[in-house]
Amino acid sequence: MAKKPKFYVVWKGRKKGVFSTWDECKEQTNGFDGAVFKSFKTKEAAEKAYNDSSSEYVGKNKKIISSLSKEELELIGDPIEDSIAVDGAWDNTTGLVEYQGIHLKTYEVLFHIGPLEDGTINMVEFLAIVHALALCKQMHSKLPIYSDSKIALGWIKDKKARTNHQPSEKNKKLFEMIARAEKWLENNTFENELLKWETKAWGENPADFGRK
Repeated sequence: MAKKPKFYVVWKGRKKGVFSTWDECKEQTNGFDGAVFKSFKTKEAAEKAYNDSSSEYVGKNKKIISSLSKEELELIGDPIEDSIAVDGAWDNTTGLVEYQGIHLKTYEVLFHIGPLEDGTINMVEFLAIVHALALCKQMHSKLPIYSDSKIALGWIKDKKARTNHQPSEKNKKLFEMIARAEKWLENNTFENELLKWETKAWGENPADFGRK
């Protein structure tokens, strides 16, 4: 079944507006300092959002309706606002992967890498966490880092990306990045807390690419 189209609002980027494809949105936001954007299911919703303040739609992390009890939600609590959230994306039609990290409090895009050829979602989720750790180390920051990937968080603990994906000419660059990330973990320590993003309680990871 074909995916339903999405629409993308760019409040801050090279060019602001409503765009009908991810590629158009990415052209305005990739590498743009402090880009602010979000996907919507309908054009009408996107146009309404564009005419409103971005703060009404991003950075609030509104809770979703879930099967969790009130007691469970209270136990989980709220996400730490002054933190970094990371996420990856995998296109099952092309095999292209990418990842990004945002500052949860401001929704500023701190980094965005990709697309890269012939990868897996776990590989880029792993790279996203290491990228955030390295950035924090460079900036002498102890901000906590959220990821919704249990597998990637486990790989960080092991200091090894335990992927079964096979190297090829297409993904040579990606595997080189994995090797550098593993070496960084072996040679560096960090004080940042690595935390699981609780999707059932808090909604979608704010660093998600909005293409589900």
